[in-house]
Amino acid sequence: MNGSGPDVATVGETMVVLAPDPPGSLERAGTLAVGVGGAESNVAGYLARLGHRSVWASRVGDDPFGRLVVARLAAAGVDVTAVTVDPDAPTGLYVKDPAPEGTRVHYYRAGSAAARLDRSVLDDPRLAGARVLHLSGITAALSDSCRDLVAHALTRRSLPGTLVSFDVNHRPGLWPAHRAAPVLRRLADRADVVFVGLDEAARLWGCADPIDVRRLLPSPSTVVVKDGAVAATALPRRGPATVVPALPVRVVEPVGAGDAFAAGYLSGLLRGLDPAARLRHGHLLAGYALRVPGDTGALPGRDRLDALAAVPDERWATLDLTEENR
Repeated sequence: MNGSGPDVATVGETMVVLAPDPPGSLERAGTLAVGVGGAESNVAGYLARLGHRSVWASRVGDDPFGRLVVARLAAAGVDVTAVTVDPDAPTGLYVKDPAPEGTRVHYYRAGSAAARLDRSVLDDPRLAGARVLHLSGITAALSDSCRDLVAHALTRRSLPGTLVSFDVNHRPGLWPAHRAAPVLRRLADRADVVFVGLDEAARLWGCADPIDVRRLLPSPSTVVVKDGAVAATALPRRGPATVVPALPVRVVEPVGAGDAFAAGYLSGLLRGLDPAARLRHGHLLAGYALRVPGDTGALPGRDRLDALAAVPDERWATLDLTEENR
């Protein structure tokens, strides 16, 4: 991978997030907490906090929400100089509605500034030389120009020498499975590293286990299949699979955990760690994200994460993150 430019470049929409504070039913909420969230910028933010050079490219509206998004990500250490302001379209918004049976999310993003992204964003010189380009299937669902952007990045490889990471990230509210399935399969099979949940692979493609997913996606160098609270499996194009059990975590809020996992795995990849260590770092970051109501969780320092990732196998499956408050 390239030695110049950022460690990771990400492209995609980030929205303002409103959520009841304290967490509870939206219709009975008296106060809403204001945050920001977006799959690709969540990954960039985590990686920046782990000491990697991260740049996020996108579009926001010329409005207070857009300025809030840019300011929050800049404060997290992400390079936001590749973000453009659209005077004619708004910044997207979503609202969380926590409930015992699971959090519902209501999106207000139709016609957003980010939906106007196109392949020209990849020509921004601030992305040049990136070691990793991270994209997701959410961007492909936003508009025709966004889908073309993702396809162009994966097929034309407009950033030479850059490893392309793709999180399938199917959102049924954006496009139904029957329409998304063939598109996401084509896009995923053109990436170098793919992240997909076993549940979404079952919903999209009828896959029953990680081996099914790997057979469906033969081209990537690595396919990472996440099976919720059970385990994550990294399947290389050749050689044995690596399986690491998930950590026991009391789940407060699941939204954003997949982005945290991808960031942990990519941090390990950027640092040249072995496949098991990459998966362990993914599980650790996901565990911290699952413990908080926001889209991203607080992290200990990288040295502490390394120490946790290095615990013996017999301790790993019982590692208690609730004790990790440093």
